[in-house]
Amino acid sequence: MKNLLITVFALSVACVTAPAQSQATNAGSTPAVPAAPGATGPGPAKAVATPASPKSLEAKTAMCFGCHNIKGYQASFPEVYKVPMIAGQNARYIAAALNAYKTGDRRHPTMRSIAESLTEQDIADIAAFYENLGKEERKPAGEKPNREPEAQVAGLLQKANCASCHGANLSKPIDPSYPKIAGQHTDYLFQALKSYKTTDNHAVGRNNGIMGAIAKQFSTAELKAIAQYVGSLDGEVATVPESRFKH
Repeated sequence: MKNLLITVFALSVACVTAPAQSQATNAGSTPAVPAAPGATGPGPAKAVATPASPKSLEAKTAMCFGCHNIKGYQASFPEVYKVPMIAGQNARYIAAALNAYKTGDRRHPTMRSIAESLTEQDIADIAAFYENLGKEERKPAGEKPNREPEAQVAGLLQKANCASCHGANLSKPIDPSYPKIAGQHTDYLFQALKSYKTTDNHAVGRNNGIMGAIAKQFSTAELKAIAQYVGSLDGEVATVPESRFKH
């Protein structure tokens, strides 16, 4: 139980939420092992994952609540910024982010050590929980952004081609392993974008060929302008206070 609570705490420190990191986990599934020569019957049945019981799920997510379910809560590593809103985020993206910490594609000492202790089922349960949290009250984002960017920012967005992965409204990604970014905290988006430019720090940064190439085209000021616009949009991610949880 101690390891599990520590595990989920790490999720609250730097989870998930940076834009487009999920591309790092788009590898194909493991090929099936061919039957041995002369085999006449089917192989052993594949185990079916069982969803977490309410009690188990509560234990897995307990430490997340102290950061991701407090509005305006701020992290302090590697700098001060609001932790990402993850209620309503794509489950596959949350899982992709956690797996990226396991492999070191996202560099954060605490997150990596904690993510390595998570089982596949733990990750799946936590990700599914947050994807569905507040679903009944969630208002779908419109087909297009609710406000137009200024000319300068429009040019930056066109150069970055954000909509090609995150959708025309930046809240309907073309693949569920990509994040919804519209309406996300501006300071978190800014920190995440900068992290894709960090390649020489063993403790901080994110390895992602696509996002790295995009982020490196822009100055720090330009990344901040992009983050400010994207964060100002209506989106589908939210912070849901603990008092509204229904396990």
